Formats: sequence, structure tokens, C-alpha cells
Amino acid sequence: MSGRTKLGVLVSGSGSNLQALLDACARPDFPAEVAVVVSNVPTAFALERAKKAGVATVVLEHKAFGSRADFEKALVEKLVAAGVEWVCLAGFMRLLGADFLGRFAGKVLNIHPSLLPAFTGLHAQRQALERGVKLAGCTVHFVDPGMDTGPIIAQAVVPVLPGDDEAALTARILKEEHRLYPLVVKLVATGAVRLEGGRVVTAAGPAVGELSLRNPGEPG
Repeated sequence: MSGRTKLGVLVSGSGSNLQALLDACARPDFPAEVAVVVSNVPTAFALERAKKAGVATVVLEHKAFGSRADFEKALVEKLVAAGVEWVCLAGFMRLLGADFLGRFAGKVLNIHPSLLPAFTGLHAQRQALERGVKLAGCTVHFVDPGMDTGPIIAQAVVPVLPGDDEAALTARILKEEHRLYPLVVKLVATGAVRLEGGRVVTAAGPAVGELSLRNPGEPG
């Protein structure tokens, strides 16, 4: 499919969300394609996923650079060289600075395994269990210089079940991540979602009506 939006995906680990994006982009009717995958960790399994899909890969070890600015300058150069229009973070374990975000203003996405603004940072699922929440989930948001603080685009909700441990809750949330991230990429690639003045603007939204989720439910 010609004229597809070119994505650059930044990774640090196993890359299951990268795989979800690769699978979506493999569909002929999907409006985006992964142009390059960049990892700051040379042993990240995500690189193998990209190579298997025939996608170009780049390793930029952040520790090899004298400063974050130098690292991000090199990162921008690799993305620009690949013709990247949108940047997707998929388990990328580095905060991005204002210079990088300015170069890709309003076009950097991240997915986080919590219902933001709750439980930012590492081990969000563990935080949710420790606080005893009844509903958890994931969030796709625009990236700003903070940690998981950018404008929220979409969220998916899962129940926290009795007896859940961190692994079980993580797996349940991950299934929703793999559905939600490609959906948001499709929306931004077609212009149905955009960022204006720090707020998310959608061309159209679902007709939710007076819907509420309750946990626990009313006694039978």
C-alpha cells in the first residue's frame, strides 16, 4: 500500500507491543508501516522480531554517548534518515527530552500498563495490586518530557481478579495493549486523532451513552 505513514519504534526489551504493531502493519489495508526499529539495548529481543519481519534495525547504546542530548541527536538522525513521521515507544526505558520531542512535536506515542494518571513509572501493575484497585488497564498517550504525563488518547480497562499476582494482571493488561496500540496508530495515521494546544482532538468518538462500570456490583 503506497503512501502509508512511516513509523519509528523505540524499544528496550522483548518487544511484544512492537510485534502487535508489526502484525497490524502487515495487513495491506493498514495505513502505517514500521520503517525502522531502534533499541538502546543491543540484546533486546525486539530487534529479532523486527529482523524477522524484514524491518531495518538500529542499536544506539545510550551509555556510549557523553550526554542525553548527544544520544537523542543521534536518535533523531537515524529516525529522520528512515523517513519516520511518527515515533512509537514500545517498552523504551528512557525519558525523552525537549529537543527530541520538539523535532517530532505532537507525533510521539507511548503505551503504559495502567489507567493513567494513576501508577506512572515502573511496575505499574504491582502498584495497582498494592493499592487494591478493582479495575486496571492500559493507556496510550502523547509523550511529553514527564514520566507518563502526556495527554491521554485512549484507554482499555480490565478487572483485577481475586488471587491475581503481578504476572497474571500483567498478562491480562498486555492483551489489551496489543489491541489498543495498533488502533491508536491507525487513528493518528488517518488524522482521526491529533494534538492541538496540548489537548487530544478526535474526529469522532464512540457513542458511549450513560455507561458506568461498577466493582463490586450490586447484590443479586
